[in-house]
Amino acid sequence: MTVIDIPGSKSVTARALFLAAAADGTTTLLRPLHSDDTEGFAEGLKSLGYAVSQEADRWHIEGRPTGPAAPEADVFCRDGATTARFLPTLVAAAASGTYRFDASAQMRRRPLAPLTRALIALGVDLRHEEAAGHHPLTVRAAGIQGGELTLDAGESSQYLTALLMLGPLTAKGLRIEVTELVSAPYVEITLAMMRGFGVDVAREGNTFTVPPGGYRATAYTVEPDASTASYFFAAAALTGREVTAPGLGTGALQGDLRFVDVLRDMGAEVEVGADATTVRSTGSLRGLTVNMRDISDTMPTLAAIAPYADGPVRIEDVANTRVKECDRLEACAENLRRMGITVHTGPDWIEIHPGTPKPAEIATHGDHRIVMSFAVAGLRTPGLTYDDPGCVRKTFPRRIHRPVARNPKR
Repeated sequence: MTVIDIPGSKSVTARALFLAAAADGTTTLLRPLHSDDTEGFAEGLKSLGYAVSQEADRWHIEGRPTGPAAPEADVFCRDGATTARFLPTLVAAAASGTYRFDASAQMRRRPLAPLTRALIALGVDLRHEEAAGHHPLTVRAAGIQGGELTLDAGESSQYLTALLMLGPLTAKGLRIEVTELVSAPYVEITLAMMRGFGVDVAREGNTFTVPPGGYRATAYTVEPDASTASYFFAAAALTGREVTAPGLGTGALQGDLRFVDVLRDMGAEVEVGADATTVRSTGSLRGLTVNMRDISDTMPTLAAIAPYADGPVRIEDVANTRVKECDRLEACAENLRRMGITVHTGPDWIEIHPGTPKPAEIATHGDHRIVMSFAVAGLRTPGLTYDDPGCVRKTFPRRIHRPVARNPKR
């Protein structure tokens, strides 16, 4: 059995940084993710005047409920979608200040319009400097009264998360009616973390009522990243090995842990305990049809191992993967075809047929998840190469420590 020390969750770390910056007091984050995205978020907070100190396994953030210490700042969000969407929302609630945000060329292409339209509807002076609905943008803060919003979060749940976290910083709170929602488990992460920082959000269906009043600082432990764990669980299923990920059990916040249910349906043996999850397999996989709308970040992981199944693998309801770091649905199809696999695609689905993959150069499109997913395929198809393997620094910058124990009964 191999026990994997999975790095901290990117999603949880980003939310924790927002909540800590907005809270009254000093928050300590335990086991935060050190990666390009999270370092970029922390650097953005420092540019805005927040006091952030970073140690190896803990970060300390001095909250400022009234907003950034800097009256004006230029913030570069790098490639980080959470940075690019959460930080402009955070500063919008400040009593005063002028803040300009820009991002990498990749992030400039990614959409912001539903979020920025909502902020403008709340009275925020927010202006896109070039393409509407994209970075760069400038926020001239003057406080937010709050009120009611209607939001389409069918493109990204991060729009809703940003507004939910904003709610307690407004004068009257927010009532948000969501017409369309994708990746719903990520919203559950947000609600649970807001409770951890002292705010309870009332939910009736897809209507969320967020009270005013602000957050309180706390010590918060970041759980391992379930999306990252998917690569190791997939590796076990593909190669007939056994992998255990401590820290991801029945109480885990992240919906992407449900990827192990997909592996179970493909024939792997899965155990989800209180504090850890184990996947073991003979290496034989069954084909299936699966809806991955709520766990779409793990779609590339499944796509990369799909050719090794005994029947077609069809992944449905993943249109939002087309507006991630790249068009992930098409990137998976392109690379599988390079490997000699028959693939069909539609607006929100991909169908992958069994085959014998051949070595090829993987076109990464600068997307960390494409590299990591096809690295799993490389365990069965030696000779795969990557045109930009370094892009994994976005979420996986260092080689992880992997303590290994052998079970003599296996």
